Amino acid sequence: MDLRWNGKQIHKRSAHYVYNSIKNSDIIKKRSITIGKGNTKLEKLIISGQQKLEGEVEVSGFKNSAVAIMAATLLIDGECTIENVPDIKDFRIIENICMDLGSKVKYIDKNTILVDSRDITGRSASYDMVKSIRASYYLLGALLGRYKEAEVAFPGGCNFGSRPIDQHIKGFEALGAVVDKKHGTVKIKADKLVGTHIYLDVVSVGATINIMMAATLAKGQTVLDNVAKEPHVVDVANFLNAMGADVKGAGTDVIKINGVDRLAGGGFHSVIPDQIEAGTFMIAAAATNGNVIIKNVIPKHLESVTAKLTEIGVDVKEFEDSIGVSVKGEMSKTSVKTFPYPGFPTDLQPQIAVLLSQINGISTITENVWDSRFQYVDELKRMGANITVEGRTAVIEGPTPLSGAPVEAADLRAGAALIIAGMVAEGKTELRDVKNIDRGYVEIEKKLRGLGAEIIRIEE
Repeated sequence: MDLRWNGKQIHKRSAHYVYNSIKNSDIIKKRSITIGKGNTKLEKLIISGQQKLEGEVEVSGFKNSAVAIMAATLLIDGECTIENVPDIKDFRIIENICMDLGSKVKYIDKNTILVDSRDITGRSASYDMVKSIRASYYLLGALLGRYKEAEVAFPGGCNFGSRPIDQHIKGFEALGAVVDKKHGTVKIKADKLVGTHIYLDVVSVGATINIMMAATLAKGQTVLDNVAKEPHVVDVANFLNAMGADVKGAGTDVIKINGVDRLAGGGFHSVIPDQIEAGTFMIAAAATNGNVIIKNVIPKHLESVTAKLTEIGVDVKEFEDSIGVSVKGEMSKTSVKTFPYPGFPTDLQPQIAVLLSQINGISTITENVWDSRFQYVDELKRMGANITVEGRTAVIEGPTPLSGAPVEAADLRAGAALIIAGMVAEGKTELRDVKNIDRGYVEIEKKLRGLGAEIIRIEE
């Protein structure tokens, strides 16, 4: 079928569905990253502003899926193959933690790994291992499920509000585990895990995935009620099923897990495309009055973003596995409210704030997921944005011309928003703390340069 967007042909492509045979590949790679002290090299991005984005860009594997799936490999008493893993800092950290616990990881190519978790020897992850990645709490569910014990330091990650793990612990205890929290460490132990009915008081992606992992090897059936429905919850469930688990209902309000005796592995799984990376490019295209085709996406995962951009006046076209975004007229003010999936993603809230700062009128953003996610606002105000924060709501008056300035990426998505602001602004922007951006975006400056942006990375 011949699909066209603004005169360009879109080739049908379903990379995230196509599975290639890789067992016999003789290309074996292994990535490494220093755990603990980390890399002390400081880098920054220099962004030249007022550049219109045009062209095509391909989205990488979903960070939030990949890190959870990597932790889930600890459940498997065998080998598994995972395709479309993103080459980002967060994945390398969780990968190395698993290797430290005894997993063997071979790289078939840059984005395909063969994981052998038959000989896991460790049951604990120290603070030095987990301090920079929130998703390290998935080690609890995986180790508890397979070995009935785990000891993991409280996780790190982006600092934008309290993110307790009480719902995780509630689930583990309901399955029969004893949990002890002391000295910044969570210790969990169980003689056996028995399936039961668990109702989550708060819809939590992390708790949903963590309890689901532990329950795969529990005796009997576990019913998880009031669960998260995000695409990466479904992706992790699909991975577990490919390895021998029996998980039903992922993507709905209720997930049922029939425990099995063993996950033997031997299966193949391809990580879904990163909907947050795709949404970031969609918003960047709109903010720069660009014309961009975002490839290797699942359009359904982006429906809330598409709906909001269309409401603003952006021209969005959906194809089978790509989305076209262009601006052909004036955009209108709007109100954005973040909610769990399928609502507008909190991880795209900072990015759309930049776009709204360039639209005539007063727009508002209400943050309903995290209690402190407006830390980036001071950096945008440094560049000239007119934003006032009142509790969980940001009031944005536009259009306000932005000008390049030295700014810092306080967290991953704030960093993405500041890149967009730098491309919109007049003059040059120096963006520091690039390490936070590298946690979740694969070669973001290279991809943006492919769209016409003037952005370089240098050592400070």
